[in-house]
Amino acid sequence: MLAIAAGGFQFGAVLDEEAAPATVAAFRRLLPLESRIIHVRWSGEGGWIPMGDLDVGIGSENATRYPSPGELIFYPGGVSETELLLAYGYVAFASKAGALAGNHFATIVEGNENLRELGRRMLWEGAQEIVFREV
Repeated sequence: MLAIAAGGFQFGAVLDEEAAPATVAAFRRLLPLESRIIHVRWSGEGGWIPMGDLDVGIGSENATRYPSPGELIFYPGGVSETELLLAYGYVAFASKAGALAGNHFATIVEGNENLRELGRRMLWEGAQEIVFREV
């Protein structure tokens, strides 16, 4: 399980090692990860953590442009910068360079009832503290 604390809420997520083994392994190397999550610019109802030119050594794997609420996707860079996206509602993943597809590697299974409020806080209150830990 992945424990996520964000915007005053607690979430639990399962890592999808079967569909995205390289992405899960790369994400684990970043743990514990403490950052700030901000509302997406172009993608719809989601938050993102920009990571600049960070190279985690992976390519496309279990990629999607349309993550469902509670899904976490990792974009390993290329057309746009490396980033982590958390969907709280409808998302069509994109950047200023156009449509993107990110690696779906984890899904929130606990605390989903607070996703929409987290999204509201990111949008109207700004960047929210976020911490990822494996438990």
